[in-house]
Parts: sequence; structure tokens; C-alpha cells
Amino acid sequence: MYKSLIRPLLFKFDPEEVHHFTFSILKNFGFLAKLFLPKPIEDKRLGREVFGLKFKNPVGLAAGFDKDAKLFNELSDLGFGFIEIGTLTPKPQAGNDKKRLFRLKEDSAIINRMGFNNGGVDEAIERLKKNKNVLIGGNIGKNKVTPNEEAVNDYKICFEKLFPYVDYFVVNVSSPNTPNLRELQDKKPLTELLSTLQNLNLEKPKQKPILLKIAPDLTDSQLLDIIDIVKETQIAGVIATNTTLSRENLVSENKSEMGGLSGKPLTKRSTEVIRFLSEKSGKSFPIIGVGGIHTAQDAIEKLEAGATLVQLYTGFIYEGPELINEINKAILQGK
Repeated sequence: MYKSLIRPLLFKFDPEEVHHFTFSILKNFGFLAKLFLPKPIEDKRLGREVFGLKFKNPVGLAAGFDKDAKLFNELSDLGFGFIEIGTLTPKPQAGNDKKRLFRLKEDSAIINRMGFNNGGVDEAIERLKKNKNVLIGGNIGKNKVTPNEEAVNDYKICFEKLFPYVDYFVVNVSSPNTPNLRELQDKKPLTELLSTLQNLNLEKPKQKPILLKIAPDLTDSQLLDIIDIVKETQIAGVIATNTTLSRENLVSENKSEMGGLSGKPLTKRSTEVIRFLSEKSGKSFPIIGVGGIHTAQDAIEKLEAGATLVQLYTGFIYEGPELINEINKAILQGK
């Protein structure tokens, strides 16, 4: 129903406007979705315990969809095992100029250059106080106006403020849409950033998992550095991967737009990164696999490559909520 009726209608309009329209519908009429969508699969065999947290199933929603923690309860009702909010910054910011979100229909992809548009961490916290037992990841970043040499402070602010309200943290230094942000992926600044956050974490009576979200555009040498950094800082794991700057083999008219590319063109590369990290690290830390999951088989391949959990974003937009059930069914059939 989604792909035959709802998606063709939604895709006639500007993608960012459709995003806000969909949020409004789910917020005010989410109960109707339960009438038209298949009932989410609930099976104890889908449960996973990863970095000390219990997930009801291994299929989560990636950051960027519910940036401001406006819809995590309703999205969880669709069947997601966990919801990652953000990327949040200390201060509100409008993000980059519009138009900044583009569909690549022929490639089943999206290009975005949103630029961490969000209402700020304090506003999100007020909504998170209304959490109805949804497992929440908090994806954190720096404000655009904050120079890289002061970026650690932005991450510290978000970490301290969000700590009581999220179950795990994701450090985002891999978005291509904030100027110079990816420079923080270099070994020295990244080690400093993660060590600082981990030290804050260790001061708490009970620690929370800290994960690093990485770009798919890293070289093998850089990925080996990531493995070393994870071991040195003792963070909980890695999310692989964020959007890519590559434009290889695209055919859609929007293929040359600036920004990060997500969707099917990323499927193979993100799985390669997962496999590399898993094998070269000796499976020494958990990996959340994300990037180009449009079918149950895409998710299974990431799990087989070494991911412990998976996340959807662009595939969720193109394939609809039914994809969550399809993945969970495939996982159960493989048991």
C-alpha cells in the first residue's frame, strides 16, 4: 500500500515539506497508521543485548529523521527496536539554505545538505522527558559557528545535558554538511574528543555507551586508525556508515547536488566498511550497520558482515514501514 499509493503521492512534493507533513500526520493521526499498517512483529528471539542495553529487535531508525526528538514514541510504534535522535547541537541553528534535500528516484537515493538544522539540545530534552519507554540514542555534534579547536566543548555540553535522557550516545564527526567537521575524524583530534567524553562518562555513577559514527569515504588506513582509537579510548562501538561524497554511477538529474548521498548507492560500500572493521578488529567491538538498506537481504548481509544491529533511513522513506517487519521476519527465518 505504501509503495503503490502513499509514496507516489508524497514524491510529487518537495521532500523537506513532505517530511514535516508526514511528521504532522503521525503526531496527530498516528493511531490511524495502526489500522493500515501490518502489526509490528514482537518475538523474544529478536531481542539483542548490546553494550549493556536490551533491544527488543535489532532494527533501529538512524539519526537525521527525528532530529529534534519530536516523534520517537510514534516511530517506535511502527516496530523499530530503537530510535536515534539528532544530530543535536548545543545551540539551535537553522542549518544550510534551502533547497537542501533532493530525491534521486532513479537511484533510490537522497542527497542532503541540511547542516545539523535543529532546535538545540535543551528543546529536545523537554520532549525526551515524555519518553514512553523507547530506547533512545542521542546523536551529538557541534554548532556550525564553533571552530574545530573549540568543538570538544560543544560535544561536552550535549553529552552532559542529554545524559539523563538517552540510553547511548553517538559522536557525529562524519557529516559532510558542516564545514571542516570531517577533519575531526583525523586520529589526534578524534582521540582527544572521544577520550574527553569517555572521561566524563567514567565520572558518572553508571556509564552509558558512546559510539562513533564514521564516513564511508575513509581509506583502509583511516579505518585501521578508527580501530586503534576505539581500543585506546574504550568507547562502546562504531556506527558504519554516514552519507558519502561519492557520486559514482548515479543517473538521476540531481546527482551533482552538493551534500551527503544516502540510499542504494551506499549499500555495498557500507557493508564493506562493516566487514573490514569487524575482521581487522577481531570482532572486538559492536558495529551498528547503516547505509543502503532497502531490502531484508541488505540488512542480513550487514549482519553477516559483522554488524550487531542495523538502522534505516533512506530505505525507510523509499520502502515504507513494512521494511521493518520484512527484516525481522528474515532474521527469524534464519534462526
